[in-house]
Amino acid sequence: MKFADFICVKAIKPDLASYDKEAVVTELVESLVTAGEIKAADKADIIAAVMKREELGSTGIGRGVAVPHTKHPSVEKLVGTVGVSVDGVDFNSLDGEKVQLFFLLISPPERPGDHLRALENISRQLRDDTFCRFLKQSKTVDDINQLLEEADNNQFAS
Repeated sequence: MKFADFICVKAIKPDLASYDKEAVVTELVESLVTAGEIKAADKADIIAAVMKREELGSTGIGRGVAVPHTKHPSVEKLVGTVGVSVDGVDFNSLDGEKVQLFFLLISPPERPGDHLRALENISRQLRDDTFCRFLKQSKTVDDINQLLEEADNNQFAS
């Protein structure tokens, strides 16, 4: 599975304004609503579902990266977006560091395979320090999308 299979380019946020966990999740979910990937009526429920997942254990996986995710019946296909926070956000990461890169994923409950393949793709790409460094330095949607395309073409992952 590639980023192009699930990342909504119109929802990418290269300059997150939020400074805490729930605000970041809200900002990313709102970007998917604005892009037309999620119905506005489902926004609050999806945010609540992501936050409930965070209670099980932070999706801040370390090295400045978090992958908040949930399954929700309102989506028909796996959808996601990327957000970058210049200053970083306290996300209760496993390593205690602030998070700068966020990959939000929402998938239909009946498609667990897609959800797992997307998480696997993200974690594989994020093991590459160069990819992470370039993403953190990205200032525009085009910059981020180009990096995702390069990752899809195996220009980073070893």
